[in-house]
Amino acid sequence: MANDKSSSGDPLRDNFDLDNPKLASQIKGAAMQSGNYPYSDKLSRKKYERALRVLQIELVKVQAWAQDTGARLVLVFEGRDAAGKGGTINAIRAYLNPRNARIAALPKPTEREQGQWYFQRYIAHLPSSGELVLFDRSWYNRAGVEPVMGFCTPEQHRIFLQEAPKFEQMLVDENIHLFKFWLNIGREMQMKRFHDRAHDPLKQWKLSPMDVASLDKWGDYTEKRNLMLKMTHTASTPWTIVRSNDKRRARLNSIRHVLANLDYDGKDLSAIGKIDPLILGQGPDFLRLHEAMDFDD
Repeated sequence: MANDKSSSGDPLRDNFDLDNPKLASQIKGAAMQSGNYPYSDKLSRKKYERALRVLQIELVKVQAWAQDTGARLVLVFEGRDAAGKGGTINAIRAYLNPRNARIAALPKPTEREQGQWYFQRYIAHLPSSGELVLFDRSWYNRAGVEPVMGFCTPEQHRIFLQEAPKFEQMLVDENIHLFKFWLNIGREMQMKRFHDRAHDPLKQWKLSPMDVASLDKWGDYTEKRNLMLKMTHTASTPWTIVRSNDKRRARLNSIRHVLANLDYDGKDLSAIGKIDPLILGQGPDFLRLHEAMDFDD
């Protein structure tokens, strides 16, 4: 989507022509089906809102069950910039009591935190009895953003990939219900969402300098994503992949996955419905199947 202007030094402007308010509509079709996405149109708002309501009722049951039993839940949401992490988190938390359902979206580490064991500042945000914590990005910053942008050393990245499965196994052994979601979008869809943010005064705050800096690093992020999945997808702490070019389908299927894997009081299977196997699957094999990505053995 490059324009014919001379380079401004701003990869977002050079490649995606922020000054063209019609660009988003021009690439809409290509964006929706980028990354071999299986649907050409969004799920209708009416169908989405009807399905979401019944799923949110089930989530309220989950929270009541967690408070009654002391269950602890951790939901980790990762993905490229503009993949839909925040919207999915908000859909889950919308009707839950915020005293027991918290969002953890940590800023960059302080100088003191930089001197700690890497996982230490995340441990402080883990749930107590009866709580649910949703991580909007997590310790997996060290698997993607940090190595790509040069915020950690190759050795720190290597050590993290070795330690993360051990750390997460400790959480599971402590009877914490751990869900790890990777929200996957196509390159053109990311372009469209960045452009939408630039032209919407209510969303411009979402377009960060980090977003701009990452635009010419799609391949680097893909390489690090593939390595992350290879090293940290385990039988007891699996990665759930959600194809999120359509945010509505992504949100519904993410919630269904959580509900389907919890044994809570009053569970209504008919309300949960069926997970779309074209949208949600497990680990690197799911991406191999649908994206034909090259994962090194």
